[in-house]
Amino acid sequence: MVPRADIASWVWESKYRRSDVSGRRDRSIEDSWRRVATAVAAAEQHGQQQWADAFFSAMRELRFLPGGRIIAGAGTGDVLLFVAEKAKAANTCMGAIRLHIGDKLGLIRKGEWQFMWLTDPPLFEIDDATGEVAAAHHPFTSPREEDEDKLERSPGDVLARAYDLVLNGVEVGGGSIRIHRSDLQARAFKALGITDEEAQQKFGFLLEAFKFGPPPHGGIAFGLDRLSMLMSGAESLREVITFPKTQKGTDLMTECPTPVSKKQLEELFIQVRPDLPTK
Repeated sequence: MVPRADIASWVWESKYRRSDVSGRRDRSIEDSWRRVATAVAAAEQHGQQQWADAFFSAMRELRFLPGGRIIAGAGTGDVLLFVAEKAKAANTCMGAIRLHIGDKLGLIRKGEWQFMWLTDPPLFEIDDATGEVAAAHHPFTSPREEDEDKLERSPGDVLARAYDLVLNGVEVGGGSIRIHRSDLQARAFKALGITDEEAQQKFGFLLEAFKFGPPPHGGIAFGLDRLSMLMSGAESLREVITFPKTQKGTDLMTECPTPVSKKQLEELFIQVRPDLPTK
C-alpha cells in the first residue's frame, strides 16, 4: 500500500511535537521523526522502494536515540504498528488489528457492560477518487450550528448533530436531529450536488412541508437484535435472528430468493435485462 502524503501531518503532530519525560524536546529525536514524516510525504512523488528505504532508515536512527521509545510510548518487547493511509482507512485497519490482538491475548474483559455515546460524527463523506460528496447518515441530518457556514466552502469539515449509543464496542442505537428549515435543507442538498430541480422532483413534499413551520425534532432507534446478541454472548447476529440470511442474501429455510414469473414482473412494471453489463 503506497502511503498518502497527508499522513505526514499526523506523524508530525502526534510524534514529533511531543516532549520527553523531562518536558524538554530532544532535537535529535525530533529530527528523526521529521525524516519519517518527510519520507511518508514523498510517497506520491517517488516509488515505493525509495519511500521504504527512507522510512526504515529514519526509524533505525530513532530506535537507538535516548528517549526515542518514550516518545513513541513503547518499551522493551512492544511492537509499533504503522498504517499510512487516509484517516478512515487507517483507523479501520488499526481498529481491526487492536480487536484481533485483544481477543487472541485474552485482553478483552468479560462480564462487563461498558456504554459510550458517540456524538458529532462527520455529516458528509468525501470520495477520495472522485471528490464526490455523499451523506454519511442521510441527507436530512442537521449540521452543528457552528458548522453551518462550512456547508458550501468545506463540507468535509462539517460535523453532524447525530449520535450513536455503543455497548461493549457494538453500536446498539443511533439517531440524529433532523433539519427543520427549508433554507438549511436547500444548502445541504447543494453540498451533495443535488440541483434545485432534482431536489424538488425527489423531495418536493418535504420542502413544501417546511413552509408550515415544523418544530425541531429528532429521534433514536435501537437494535434489539444487537442487544440480544450481546446479552446471549453470541458471536454473530445470525444466531439471534429468526430467519437469518447468508452473506449472499439467501434464506436457507425458505430457499429465497426464488425465480420470479413473467406475470409478477408485468404487474409491478419491472423489466429484466440480462444483457446489461455487470460490475
